Amino acid sequence: MGGRAWKFGDGISTDHIAPGRFFHLRSNLPELSKHVLEDARADFAPNVKKGDFVVGGRNFGLGSSREHAPTIIKMAGVEAVIAKSFARIFYRNCVNIGLPVIIADTDQIDEGNILEVDLSAGKVRNITKKIELNFPPLPEIMTKILLEGGLIPYIQKHGGLPDI
Repeated sequence: MGGRAWKFGDGISTDHIAPGRFFHLRSNLPELSKHVLEDARADFAPNVKKGDFVVGGRNFGLGSSREHAPTIIKMAGVEAVIAKSFARIFYRNCVNIGLPVIIADTDQIDEGNILEVDLSAGKVRNITKKIELNFPPLPEIMTKILLEGGLIPYIQKHGGLPDI
């Protein structure tokens, strides 16, 4: 995975990700994705490119458990979300829809840096700064779910989850 970093701060909520005023678009996710993170950064949705990364601070995805919040981030072309910490429900929703979530020190990533992520090695390579950040590898089952594109594709292919 490789792309450009879009930097956000602490406390980005699901309301920032999927603004409530567009609630009527929840059944039209392609249209809703045109407004992703609009309330945090108006320049994000129209300019994000496939393969880019959302880089946040602490408690990314706090607030209501809107399942469409991580879905529209993924639909916008974002490769992964990297943050210092995540709200628990948002984190699980990301894994369930196949959007990688990485807990790392985002202070060393600046707006526009070119990043590469290796999920299996637990590494974020900041190509721009020529540094490497380590992150705790995801549990094996989460990695498998992500590689299949989310929980539903995983279950469809494997007939259920393994005993953990």
